[in-house]
Amino acid sequence: MLQISPALFLMTGERNPGIILVIMEQTKIRNFCIIAHIDHGKSTLADRLLEITGTIEKRKMKAQILDQMDLERERGITIKLQPVRMQYRGFELNLIDTPGHVDFSYEVSRSLAACEGAILVVDATQGIQAQTLANVNLAIEHNLVLVPVVNKIDLPNAEPEKTALEMKETFGFADDDILFVSAKTGENVEEILQKVIAKVPAPRGNAAAPLQALIFDSKYDKHRGVVAFIRVVSGQIVTNDSILMMVQQANAQALEVGYFAPELRKNEELTAGEVGYVVTGLRDVAAARVGDTITQSKMPAAQPLPGYKEIKPMVFASIFPTSGDDYHILRDAMEKLKLNDASLTFEPENIPSLGFGFRTGFLGLLHIDIVQERLSREFNLDLVLTAPTVAYVVKKHDGSELTIYTPTELPDLSAVESIAEPWVGLHVLTPEKYLGSIMSLVTGRRGVYKSTSYLGPGRLNLHFEVPLSNIISDFYDKLKSVSSGYASMNYEVLDFRVADLVKVDILVAGDRADALSFIIHQDFAEAEGRRTVEKLKTLIPKQFFSVALQAAIGSKVIARETIAALRKDVTAKLYGGDVTRKMKLLKKQKEGKKRMRQVGRVEIPQAAFLALMKK
Repeated sequence: MLQISPALFLMTGERNPGIILVIMEQTKIRNFCIIAHIDHGKSTLADRLLEITGTIEKRKMKAQILDQMDLERERGITIKLQPVRMQYRGFELNLIDTPGHVDFSYEVSRSLAACEGAILVVDATQGIQAQTLANVNLAIEHNLVLVPVVNKIDLPNAEPEKTALEMKETFGFADDDILFVSAKTGENVEEILQKVIAKVPAPRGNAAAPLQALIFDSKYDKHRGVVAFIRVVSGQIVTNDSILMMVQQANAQALEVGYFAPELRKNEELTAGEVGYVVTGLRDVAAARVGDTITQSKMPAAQPLPGYKEIKPMVFASIFPTSGDDYHILRDAMEKLKLNDASLTFEPENIPSLGFGFRTGFLGLLHIDIVQERLSREFNLDLVLTAPTVAYVVKKHDGSELTIYTPTELPDLSAVESIAEPWVGLHVLTPEKYLGSIMSLVTGRRGVYKSTSYLGPGRLNLHFEVPLSNIISDFYDKLKSVSSGYASMNYEVLDFRVADLVKVDILVAGDRADALSFIIHQDFAEAEGRRTVEKLKTLIPKQFFSVALQAAIGSKVIARETIAALRKDVTAKLYGGDVTRKMKLLKKQKEGKKRMRQVGRVEIPQAAFLALMKK
């Protein structure tokens, strides 16, 4: 390996004329990410770092420049990890900006695996929040060096000293470890770069060894195929190399390699320790999955890198195109989106009332919302989603077990011995004065209180165990409401526990609507069944005959509403004459409605499905 210090910028015409070859000594490379709770200033801090290092020209600079999607800018949140390379005082700094919401924690874990250090950002006005704790635990698992930062010190209500005390007591930082900055004004931001260079270790890896490059993210380009985002662990990859995806056993050619500036910028090669991208030209999106290892076809590595732990989504919803002709478009869109969102899982499903679609696994409600929005915007699809549900483990009397994801998969109750539901460990960080309201909210959702720890004066970290199904719908909104917006939450899946669960069927004019069935605890079944039929009564248009809406557990009806018949005045054209003429017409109408009630079918409009799913 050629050792050049600190860096060599070399024009070469041997491999690819006109491309700048940048070779960086490994000791001058730092790979790090930014982790924080949502809205604590990660993206703004990244903007300032790009400005200080001159990575982005001032005339091209805009707020949240690393948030590439319009959706991220509109909502003010980071959804996708985004890498960028910066040059500072002879060092190559590879930064990965990460999301802060719990639903995108898998993006964070993948970023951490590609780094040696992390900047931990905490808002001076809010202090440590739930996702702060979760991200720190992830960083510790990956043996990362943390650079603690208290941000937003310029705000009038900032309490930087109090926040720093929380960080020292919670994570064990020393006084001189913590930096006080304002990402908005740029105050003390340059000190972060100096601290990263001093504290974060250089990457290890033998550039002369066979190539091993970890795919930590990827995207699909309709012109160039799969573009893999890689961290080169050992060896080097050069433009036009023949490469192999070791897990998928897919061969390809490195049509282009380079780094992020933050746009894709060509470079002749990437060597051990560096972060960059490779254009593979692959059209099969399944051939270059996140977590796979890229090596050279002619001199492959002995074994692939460990990759990533396969994530198991616990929240499920079915996605259907409003037009059946769009099913194939939806299938292609889901495959391409999965390439860019490794936590997404899906498989085909058919519901008679909705047609062909996909049962899809998500990490949470925000994840569902973002996926739906991306499918609609990026692929011009009009979609219908079923209500979110969770996975259940069903044990039969014959001893066999099966996992079900929709109520329609539940076997006949006479064959079922028990049904187990997923429980999660719920962590709520809140000011002390909201303790009573939060306790009432969680216990009302079948939650079990476990313990309390303190994060400084007046700040509590409450630990609960609660069924996942009881917090996936409107729990987060309710939590913010009862705490005036101050509480934050995080959760992790614990195990499956047997409960007294029942399946509630919704019958419309005697016909079961499978898409509206749900599994719920026995204690809440009647109230939820009544809510559903009352809502349906306002959503289904009137028919020429009365329509019975029923919620039932097996053959037992637990709630009922009736949509009155749409009355047509058949006597409007009568004038004068005997009253028996009027009675005869009304009798004939009554008999006709009776026949319609026996053979008539009620079509539930798709708008009704959508409205019903918004609790």
